[in-house]
Amino acid sequence: MKIVVIGGTGLIGSKVVAMLEAQGHRAIAASPRSGVNAVTGEGLEVALGGASVVIDVSNPLSFDDHVALEFFSRSGQNLASAEKAAGVKHHVALSVVGTERLQNSGYFRAKLAQEELVVSSGIPWTLVRATQFYEFVGTIAEASTANGVTRATSAAIQPIAASDVAAKIVELATIEPANAMIEIAGPERMPLAQLLAQYYEGVGDTRAVLSDEIAAYFGVAIDDRSLTPELGAWTSTQTFQAWLADQLTSRSSSAERMG
Repeated sequence: MKIVVIGGTGLIGSKVVAMLEAQGHRAIAASPRSGVNAVTGEGLEVALGGASVVIDVSNPLSFDDHVALEFFSRSGQNLASAEKAAGVKHHVALSVVGTERLQNSGYFRAKLAQEELVVSSGIPWTLVRATQFYEFVGTIAEASTANGVTRATSAAIQPIAASDVAAKIVELATIEPANAMIEIAGPERMPLAQLLAQYYEGVGDTRAVLSDEIAAYFGVAIDDRSLTPELGAWTSTQTFQAWLADQLTSRSSSAERMG
């Protein structure tokens, strides 16, 4: 089966492509790098020709409010048009748990607009809402740090490994469309401050994490419901500490080989 992965060279997309190929599918990694630009429409007609499924895991280069809204709106409209012309039978899109609860953020307003385009497109669909990736915890820590001090709320977070997100997307993309929203998350729900402290301990960073209830998450106030899934969400089994230990071991092995 031919499956086109929009954003197929990124963190999630590259994993999705590799997993699909391992299963014997013809997976196309579509991105501006390969001459396919969903925002402008460039290359879509050729890329989608003969495709049964389109998986959209793309993201804008900037999370600026206007940039994000233009990106998701234009790409969503172009994809819907190109998919109808190509006879695509299933559109799978990756979104974020809590999108509708974080509408004070321009990025999440843009994600909601993307979701609405998917649902209203007339093409059978599956929306996969994932929690934050383990791979982004370091970025969250840096965004929470000012003048050498990391402050984070105790509001709950339930992150997940990118490989687990990719595997679930592949599973859902290769069965009948759900025509529904599916939430996925990691196995552990914990305060954000605790997660960042675990990250610092794992990487050997001696900085402390101060729990601060008014600390924002990328400029947005959050509570225990903001970033966590509803009951019944699919959960992975890989814990953050196990994932981090594996990452550090891999880095150490790579450094030894290069040395």
